[in-house]
Amino acid sequence: MNLFNKVTDYATVKSVFFDNMTLLFGGFGGVGTPPGLIDCLIESGVKNINLIGNDAGFPWIGIGKFIGLERAQSLIASHIGSNPVAGDLMNQGKLNVEFSPQGILMERIRAGGVGLDGFLTQIGKGTRLEYDKPFVKIGEKEFLFEAPITGDVSLVYAKKADTFGNLVFDKTARNTNPFVAMAGKVTIVEADEIVPMGSLNPEEIIVPGIYVKHIVPSIGYNWKWKWEMNEK
Repeated sequence: MNLFNKVTDYATVKSVFFDNMTLLFGGFGGVGTPPGLIDCLIESGVKNINLIGNDAGFPWIGIGKFIGLERAQSLIASHIGSNPVAGDLMNQGKLNVEFSPQGILMERIRAGGVGLDGFLTQIGKGTRLEYDKPFVKIGEKEFLFEAPITGDVSLVYAKKADTFGNLVFDKTARNTNPFVAMAGKVTIVEADEIVPMGSLNPEEIIVPGIYVKHIVPSIGYNWKWKWEMNEK
């Protein structure tokens, strides 16, 4: 791989996926989730995937397309309400879902990305969100210990990337992508526009290219899935 030109094709990044991997994905309700990389993930045929991201998308948008194929074995997310398929799979015992408060989830991913060993919080204490997590007492207060999150692969969607992997995001599509980009052993970026290194305004760059392994040009959203899902 050329360190200064990480642009590649979908066939190359498809080989990065493997069964039983832990996959982090950016996005919020599908906004900011890379459509081409989700299709690539589906086409790869991998199964028993452990997913980590803000939510379950919609049945026809974002990671929801993959979840609907029943090839994910677990999901850590802040909610799944926008995807009734995920709810059905959870209730049938086909998808193990761990719910995490949104801010806590993002902080766990950020902690993993920057190399922290976790953090303490009282959020979720005394609720089902404890999930048998350790308690730590400091003075008179007791805290939940939240472990950092990392993954084998991170999928990120950017408005613009230079060939080194410096990233600019489009408005709210920035959401969880910067945190996810830091926490994967291999970070793959789908970008709407790819420019030569040095072309970006340094003040616009949100994620530095040191975190990025591969960049592919975006293929855009495939709305055909929506109509297929509605017909079923």
